[in-house]
Amino acid sequence: MKDDGQSQRRYGPLGRALVIIPTYNEAENIGPIVSRVRAAVPDADILVADDNSPDGTGKIADELSAEDAHVHVLHRKGKEGLGAAYLAGFRWGMDHGYGVLVEMDADGSHRPEELPRLLTALKGADLVLGSRWIPGGRIVNWPKSREYLSRGASVYSRLLLGVPIRDVTGGFRAFRTETLRGLGLRDVASQGYCFQIDLARRAVAAGFHVVEVPITFVEREHGDSKMSRDIIVEALWRVTAWGVTARAGRLTGRERR
Repeated sequence: MKDDGQSQRRYGPLGRALVIIPTYNEAENIGPIVSRVRAAVPDADILVADDNSPDGTGKIADELSAEDAHVHVLHRKGKEGLGAAYLAGFRWGMDHGYGVLVEMDADGSHRPEELPRLLTALKGADLVLGSRWIPGGRIVNWPKSREYLSRGASVYSRLLLGVPIRDVTGGFRAFRTETLRGLGLRDVASQGYCFQIDLARRAVAAGFHVVEVPITFVEREHGDSKMSRDIIVEALWRVTAWGVTARAGRLTGRERR
């Protein structure tokens, strides 16, 4: 993780927290996950960013919002990818004055009960990552092929990009809002799981203090995984391109994000 004395600086209060949950066809999962988040962090708000799910996820989210003032819904025009959904959620959160913005999946793979651990760590950091690949982290009900793919992607990204983060691809994260403002989000074009790698490398390059805390990642029980060949291919070529550019930049003294 990036340090350079960052861990010794004084951090201000966190402010209000917003948990952003992107959804596409998560009708079976959205109710239970919202309930668990509300129980785990009662003072936090939730933003369901729904990509016009054909299975009615957006309608269910609206019903949850009508019953609970802590739940908000952002209806998007269609399926545009994980990165676009999070960027829209970040903008909404910034516009509404939240001090902490959290990324979390809708399918239960990120356990809401571990949210307090991330928020506690954020009191002394700029960005906290829930990590599967540090001591204490683990995965449940994953096939070995999926584990090898995830571990391999993190190792490849870490080595090629020079980021000292064990779980570069993980999507359970808590940002201070000022951290996100310093990442140049306007020129982020990556989607899928590559979006997570992109934000991690930007945070390290900007000198932010990044902390990993162990989590238990549980395979979804309902619905279909959003992992696809296109997501894997995008991550591979973008990480390779970023790595080549960074190395060329170091050689010429003009390293860029």
